[in-house]
Amino acid sequence: MSLGAAAGGTAPVDPTSSRPRLVVVSAIGVAQILAWGSSYYLPAVLAGPIAADTGWPLTWVVGALSIGLLVSGLVSPRIGHLIDRHGGRPVLATSAVLLAVGLLGLGFAPTLPLFIAAWVVIGFGMGAGLYDPAFSALGRLYGEGARPVIAQVTLFGGFASTVCWPLTAFLAEQLGWRGACLTYAVIHLAVVLPLYLVGLPREVRRGPAPSAVSGVPPPGQLRPDQRTAFVLLAAGFTLAYATMTVIAVHLLTLLQAQGLALAAAVGMGALIGPSQVGGRVLEMAFGKKAHPIWSLVASSVLVAVGLGLLVGMPGIAAASIVLYGMGSGIRSIARGTVPLALFGREGYAILMGRLALPTLLATAAAPMIGVSLLNGVGPDGTLAVLWGASLLNLALVLPLVPMALKRRETR
Repeated sequence: MSLGAAAGGTAPVDPTSSRPRLVVVSAIGVAQILAWGSSYYLPAVLAGPIAADTGWPLTWVVGALSIGLLVSGLVSPRIGHLIDRHGGRPVLATSAVLLAVGLLGLGFAPTLPLFIAAWVVIGFGMGAGLYDPAFSALGRLYGEGARPVIAQVTLFGGFASTVCWPLTAFLAEQLGWRGACLTYAVIHLAVVLPLYLVGLPREVRRGPAPSAVSGVPPPGQLRPDQRTAFVLLAAGFTLAYATMTVIAVHLLTLLQAQGLALAAAVGMGALIGPSQVGGRVLEMAFGKKAHPIWSLVASSVLVAVGLGLLVGMPGIAAASIVLYGMGSGIRSIARGTVPLALFGREGYAILMGRLALPTLLATAAAPMIGVSLLNGVGPDGTLAVLWGASLLNLALVLPLVPMALKRRETR
């Protein structure tokens, strides 16, 4: 065993199986497009055809995704421990198999309970294979130098809906919704699984975590001075992703309430994807020399300003949507880079798993929260609440700035 592993440090990459960064980023990036497109983004295209073909309630067909997200959140802490112990390659490869099994279950499900059970399996696959485990794998490989590769992976992920929504619609038209699910299952086994196995290096397995008697804190255990930062970060991410999910699900309703016709609202909504990618490109170009905490601050400001303009100046909805989209795009990078900068590489995968738990649970609950808000205070009131949530999120982020900069000075 190497000295680093023996001392409880991050296990080194086996030099006989290392990969160039471009290969690792491309493998994870392409896999992320297909993983997001065949799980999180799947119901947006297939929910209607599934309900029409089976007679199952649309609420349950769509709600099955929330069940999957709930499962993914619950398993995320355990996934973090597995990546910290074994590396990202076996965990991400397993996610491809789980997603394939779940999609096979969807394709063959004869009843609604079995359809939901298949989404439970997909939930395990999402928990082991979407952004958080991917970032954890990159953090374990590259340590605090993982920031550029995390940003590059999010650029790939930003095209998931752009690539997979048309692909899913084409497959559903040619093969039916069941054929589309089965095709994605084959893609995971024939494309995604080999990408992970060939594109990612095999890592040396970490030894057992140090015992408390040894005096060495186990990986992922926070020092007392780090706990406030972790709570603020977890609360901020949870609130931000709940807000973003409500907007993603109910944006057309909110925009139409501002006086836009359906076609115009759809056009405005289509600006979010390119704006997210544009925000990530700008972060990579201009933020690479700055501390990642400033990217998180910029993200929070852009989202708050975008939603504020949408509330107060609906006549410039396009500009509001662009600012909001840029902020949400940058946040995807900050989600992986800020914890690494705040807490370091040791135990990073474990901490990412813990951060993912409340974030994914909030994401699972957010669509119904949005429905409750729309029914309770109406579209205008809902927008105001979302703007207030974005301001609260900014208030949670700002205290992290001195904490992050202080850590950099003391390194």
